[in-house]
Amino acid sequence: MKIIDIIKQEKPTLSFEVFPPKTSDNFETVKTATEQIAQLRPDFMSVTYGAGGGTSEYTPSIAQNIQQKTGVPVLAHLSCVSSTKDEIHKQLDSLREKGIENILSLRGDIPKGMSKEHLDYHYAYELTKEIREYGGFCIGGACYPESHPESENSFKDIEYLKMKVDAGCEFLTTQMFFDNNVLYNFLYRARKAGINVPVVAGIMPVTNPKSIKRICGISGTALPQRFIRIVDRYGDNPEAMKQAGIAYATEQIIDLYANGIRAVHVYSMNKPDVAAKIIENISAIIEK
Repeated sequence: MKIIDIIKQEKPTLSFEVFPPKTSDNFETVKTATEQIAQLRPDFMSVTYGAGGGTSEYTPSIAQNIQQKTGVPVLAHLSCVSSTKDEIHKQLDSLREKGIENILSLRGDIPKGMSKEHLDYHYAYELTKEIREYGGFCIGGACYPESHPESENSFKDIEYLKMKVDAGCEFLTTQMFFDNNVLYNFLYRARKAGINVPVVAGIMPVTNPKSIKRICGISGTALPQRFIRIVDRYGDNPEAMKQAGIAYATEQIIDLYANGIRAVHVYSMNKPDVAAKIIENISAIIEK
């Protein structure tokens, strides 16, 4: 099923992101974890591609397994900056052969030491055009409510996002954020700029405070004082931090639904217990 058809429904939708293994040794462990999350019956799941395409060989396999074994629609990430056009077409062929019909089109991180002059792709909109011309896929894109860390300013960021949508993105999924007002302000600016495709709100339940500070440093995501106080108070107690992190994410999700955001995507980090608790906390709200 096409993701655009899922998120255009009137009811609230909830989806989860998982990531493939970095090595073949971990394949079965990751496969089991992703199946357990899929058994919670989210509206769809996304499978990441890995920094620099490092896990690209496993993304189609994990995506196919989820879809075939559980029937949950899958959104496969695809990044382009470290790939040639031939390599991208091979990935598209592989995804099509495995029955995957949804792609999140991404630039990806430029590998250290790689010259930009020799890249076939420099921006996500170029990959988006390539996928659209290839045909047969529902295409999503990423967006940054607090602007991409490489953008000159928020105005340029929206301008580049419009290029991505015009190239063929049918929906957008946001980078994580910890203050819902950041998203509401972003949506106002995006709509004003003529970006009218559905936007899926990305939420991350924080269970590991050390990793979140590193991730936020890379992505440019701000941590509100209210959240920082939670981390300072419970960060040294893993069980308390998990409970507090899930509660904070749950509160964000409920507020988003209450304010008319119909689609929420949870960065579940391959943790079935976290995904299950989120669903339990909002079961009546997203009742199918």
